Amino acid sequence: MEKCNYKEIPNNNEPFVKLKTSSDWKPFLKQLLICSGVWTSVFLYGLSVGAPTVFIPQIRKEANNTEIITTEMASWMTSAFGFSGFPFVMILTILTKFLGRKIPFVIAVLDSLVAFIVLYFSTNVTQILISQLMQGLFCASHTSITIMIMTEYISPKYRGIFLTAKTATFYWGVWASNTIGTFFHWKNIPLFGIIFSMYTLLTLMIWPESPYWLASRGRFEECAASHRSLKGCDEESEKELEALINSQRQYLASSLTNKQSVTRHITGFFKIITSKGFCKPTALSILTGLLAFCSGKLVFALYAVDILKKVTNNESTAYIAMLIIDGFTVVSMYAGCALAKHLKRRTLLLGASTVGAVFLFILSIYLYCIKLKVIPENQYVTIGLFVAFTIAVSCGPLSVSISVYGELIPIRSRNLSVCIIALTGKLITGMSLKMAPFAFKTFGVHGTCLMFAIFSVITIATLYKYLPETKNKTLQQINDQIMGVKPNTGQITGKLITDDKDV
Repeated sequence: MEKCNYKEIPNNNEPFVKLKTSSDWKPFLKQLLICSGVWTSVFLYGLSVGAPTVFIPQIRKEANNTEIITTEMASWMTSAFGFSGFPFVMILTILTKFLGRKIPFVIAVLDSLVAFIVLYFSTNVTQILISQLMQGLFCASHTSITIMIMTEYISPKYRGIFLTAKTATFYWGVWASNTIGTFFHWKNIPLFGIIFSMYTLLTLMIWPESPYWLASRGRFEECAASHRSLKGCDEESEKELEALINSQRQYLASSLTNKQSVTRHITGFFKIITSKGFCKPTALSILTGLLAFCSGKLVFALYAVDILKKVTNNESTAYIAMLIIDGFTVVSMYAGCALAKHLKRRTLLLGASTVGAVFLFILSIYLYCIKLKVIPENQYVTIGLFVAFTIAVSCGPLSVSISVYGELIPIRSRNLSVCIIALTGKLITGMSLKMAPFAFKTFGVHGTCLMFAIFSVITIATLYKYLPETKNKTLQQINDQIMGVKPNTGQITGKLITDDKDV
């Protein structure tokens, strides 16, 4: 068990002193500035992930040889970030436990800066692959650190729309990468990456440490100062702060009076990972995150040129269609942001996902009928169906899933939960992107659409049964809802201590 400054834990049950200060706009601006750094880093993520879509065709065309980058090498370049990020998920989650959220994120952004520099000065395929592998650490931060930052630093009333905008910014990066590669030389992509990496590093200089992390270390005065600088001193913010500090005070006090052997720690660890309070929110987070992936949107986006070439039989049409679809993706995700302000997140997520799955079934049937020559091919109909599918998926799973699964992560054993979620996501993403060319070759575009449609339906049905509503709720309230605890601070902390006293 980590060492904590238990001297800061009072032995009485005096309520935490509240500051009666009217709310103002300064906390919002500070949260917005912090989010701008996160959004910029997500833009960089999209820029690096989308780059292979355009630099692979350009390099082949410049060399007048398709074998300079084989299909096998192309699949590695596209999926490299997923596999190389796998070990860094564990490393980053350990660092966030002991160093906080800020320092590991600085390391991740520096890694991206160096990777873009390597890509810019690369002269052969091997160096390009190395730069893509280097992005693994940075990409891993977006399934581990940034989720913690966005859910811990941002007030509940802004958190949903800020998280939604975060996902939209990823596809801004993909769109920007595709646009640059379509009209200019691909080496302009890493140049943009270098500039935006430096901006993110500048914003990090004014970040405070996460109040949730400070509370978990027993540093309650710093926690209160950080929380109030981020979220102000209004009544709702003070209630959130009080619940957080009361929970951690009692948990740390209980841990101090229940010193345990190594065997007890191991037993406690297995008790945690098999408990309802850990397993259920972690499993729901994984499923919610996978819902966006099960739609097939990421695979279709990164192999857009190859897919659209097969469908339209025209290279120039394929590039234009790719940019049109990218544009609809970004616009629809912002539409999802607007809808999220008026609809419940659960309703929007599952409703839009269902519509997206329906369009996948329609696409599969339509493309299969074309293959059988039952109906003639019409490029406009094909692109129109892809656009309709994109709008549905972008309004729902792409824009809302990141918000929901970030909010579902349990407060207790948060680092372990994030690690499991991120490892699962990285493994599935890497394997799927690597196997995508094989799937398109074996099953065709129609068969791949059908496969993603089936995966989507299974995931939607599961989430329909178990997913709770998270809109306008604090992380503590969401955690209590999943654990079946009444919204009373004493009951909350008592339940938490009962579940976690062996850890």
